Amino acid sequence: MQSIGFDILKAEISALKAVQNMGRVIQVAGGVLTVSGLSQVAASGDMVEIRHNNSVRLGEVLKLDRQTITVLPDGGADGMSIGDQVTHIGNNEVAPHDNWIGRVIDPFGNALDGAPIFRGKTSRPLRGTPISPTDRRRLGERLETGLAVFNTLLPIVRGQRIGLFAGSGVGKSTLLAKLATGLHTDVVVIAMIGERGREVREFVERVLGPEGMKRAVVVAATSDQSPLVRRRCAWTAMSVAEHFRDSGRQVLFLADSVTRFAEAHREVAIAMGEAGNLRGYPPSTSHLITSLCERAGPGVGDAGDITAVFSVLVAGSDMEEPVADILRGVLDGHVVLDRKIAERGRFPAIDLLRSVSRALPDAATPDENAALSKARRLLGAYDRSEMMIQAGLYSAGSDATIDEAIACWPKLDAFLAEPELNSTNDSFKRLQQCFDRGAK
Repeated sequence: MQSIGFDILKAEISALKAVQNMGRVIQVAGGVLTVSGLSQVAASGDMVEIRHNNSVRLGEVLKLDRQTITVLPDGGADGMSIGDQVTHIGNNEVAPHDNWIGRVIDPFGNALDGAPIFRGKTSRPLRGTPISPTDRRRLGERLETGLAVFNTLLPIVRGQRIGLFAGSGVGKSTLLAKLATGLHTDVVVIAMIGERGREVREFVERVLGPEGMKRAVVVAATSDQSPLVRRRCAWTAMSVAEHFRDSGRQVLFLADSVTRFAEAHREVAIAMGEAGNLRGYPPSTSHLITSLCERAGPGVGDAGDITAVFSVLVAGSDMEEPVADILRGVLDGHVVLDRKIAERGRFPAIDLLRSVSRALPDAATPDENAALSKARRLLGAYDRSEMMIQAGLYSAGSDATIDEAIACWPKLDAFLAEPELNSTNDSFKRLQQCFDRGAK
């Protein structure tokens, strides 16, 4: 039985309200509710509770005027009727606690794994303010990842934010899981935004497993839930990550995926009357994504860092679609997964020539940077000549660089898929062996 400390009990009691403000539904139209009686107490973004017969739904305040408020109900307006009672809950906040580690929760901080869960003593706004850019530390030291390619060619350092761009079924979720279990941090916070319901339990029990869950908090909103809940999932997970960062711990934040986060926001924004003129996305999408990303990164003072991986679903490998284009401009690197590479059986299917880590060259020594430059140069030479090589049109000896690339390519390609059980130094040794064997 989980023990209840005094701080937990105090936090639970302080969350209780002696007085509740109530209003009534006076209009149902276009999937939103018009409510009277709360315009003097509600603020934009506040949560409300809607009671219809014996059922209870949550809603979010979208618009305000002198007499009424407009509310978007969780799950749509079906079944709502004139006169339904609406109770004002308050600010869109969450109160994380250290006992959330090892748990699966919903975007409201409620447990999804069947066991009791308690709120922390301090509430945090869902849409928190990023740390001042002049106060932040610089990016930190290189992290061990458990994957040779990220230990060498695409290093991840403390406080770095990278994007993972992939189409469906290319291995994005599998790679995120490998980073969740292999990357060296104190706490892992995972936002499963709009995920298929069956995959939540599979991810927790089979992919992360008991060892992975010992340091993880999973925030899940499945694809069948309302856009309010799916959008809130990313904000709640980031607030949880900020809680652990401010306690001095190193945090890994994984978001799967930002695309579904943006799609949920699009549904809410359209309900508010915002036009979708950014290839179907409303103009506020850009600020929404960038403000979420800026909350991650290096900390300040004695606080830890939030190292973040944001995944993006790119239809048809279109890196110019709005969500992908916005993210590439604000992150410290991007990793592109290619379907053609996956189809020939190499996982992770990273297209190295289209991927970059902006932690380089600072994250590597001069000798290591020389090895990384040589690997990219040889892989680039092979890529440019691959069609000619495969067609048998290239004659050995015509170009020394292409000759070396042909000799090294099988080893380099296999290296990109290798796990790393030891250390980054061992990864670089194996990378150097690719050149040595190629030269022979």
